[in-house]
Amino acid sequence: MSGPKVSVLHSAALARCPRCGKGPLFRQVLMLRDRCSHCGLDYAFIDTGDGPAVFAIFILGFLVLGGALWFEFTFGPPVWMHVVLWGLLTPLIALGLLRFLKALLTALQYKHKAEEGRLER
Repeated sequence: MSGPKVSVLHSAALARCPRCGKGPLFRQVLMLRDRCSHCGLDYAFIDTGDGPAVFAIFILGFLVLGGALWFEFTFGPPVWMHVVLWGLLTPLIALGLLRFLKALLTALQYKHKAEEGRLER
């Protein structure tokens, strides 16, 4: 089933099917569905591995450390305020980043027809 071209970023931002852009990609927050509920694309080809987690760790570390340093040197708050602020923001940002990055790598994998390497016989 060939449909309209779906933007990789659009598909990732909305966590939608990389082929049709309509069916949801995730069953829960980060659990992939078996197939698209709209176009029927089988998601068995998806294997993002640890890629989303690695990218998220680097991005999150930069954002949280940079934000904490800026907050400290700008306002000089007590330590408990850092604990509360970053203790709440860090998991929320991590969850959003993981969802976006997993959807992005899935869309890129679909677009470029990436699959496991095979030896020619």
